[in-house]
Amino acid sequence: SSFSYRMGGRNETKVMYFILLGFPTTGELQLLLFSALLLVYLLTVLENLLIILIIRNNHSLQKPMYLFLGNLSFLEIWYVSVIEPKMLMDVLSHDKRISLQGCMAQLHFFVTLVCTEYVLLAVMACDRFLAICQPLRYPLIMRHKVCAQLVAGCWVCGLTTSSIKLSFIARLSFCDVDKINHYFYDISPLLNISCSDSSLAELVDFILALLVILVPLCTVLASYICILVTVLKIPSSQGRQKAFSTCSSHLTVVILFYSTTLFTYCRPKLMYTYRANKLVSVLYTLVVPLLNPLIYCLRNKEVRSAMKKTLTCR
Repeated sequence: SSFSYRMGGRNETKVMYFILLGFPTTGELQLLLFSALLLVYLLTVLENLLIILIIRNNHSLQKPMYLFLGNLSFLEIWYVSVIEPKMLMDVLSHDKRISLQGCMAQLHFFVTLVCTEYVLLAVMACDRFLAICQPLRYPLIMRHKVCAQLVAGCWVCGLTTSSIKLSFIARLSFCDVDKINHYFYDISPLLNISCSDSSLAELVDFILALLVILVPLCTVLASYICILVTVLKIPSSQGRQKAFSTCSSHLTVVILFYSTTLFTYCRPKLMYTYRANKLVSVLYTLVVPLLNPLIYCLRNKEVRSAMKKTLTCR
């Protein structure tokens, strides 16, 4: 998994393969962990596929809000599929190695999807802002073509951010240490085991993390402050409740996703030092994608109604 070369008068062992330590278990616990992870993965994929199917097959859901929701579900199917199949293989396999190129490929797809989700959630907040605060202008602004362009823009932002981050991480050298105390290839573990100066890569990662997290987060906060001000001016309590109900599921998803990723990606190297990365990562890579479809189904009347029609084939 490595080869030696001389550098600065001493031998260095350059790592060609990495080994993920994952979740160390033995015997029955290993099989139990595999079963639990497989169940979570299958449920997450099936839930998100069901959301996409419901939106496609119901005319009442052909609105910008649900177009964005369908894209969020599509994104999360890929999001979990980048991490969990490899993780499932590693739970049962003795050979947990992956090449440096394979590691970078997984990291590239994962960072692309995380960054895309940040921007997409901000776009969904803007959509709710326009629907509630600018209801007369909403149909003129949020046309189908504009929605498609916004979704494409989210993916371009994610892909661009990931490409820049990876271009700096790919320049790092990895020597002597080939074991990573994580269950997937993330930026913070790689920065910590690099034997070359990672300060530039860390700085670039930190700046891009601030941009891709804080700009969408500020957009979400500004949108919901305006929404709150507008809703509180509605005279009837029924009207206020109806306005809030269209936002509650999205706001819940935003809080879950942003809170579990914010600290990880704003200070990646520091986060890994305190061994909290693995625990927090479980929340946003396994728990949040599993809960998101349930939140939208349980808290959104239109989705619940459309789901009943789809499942009963009416």
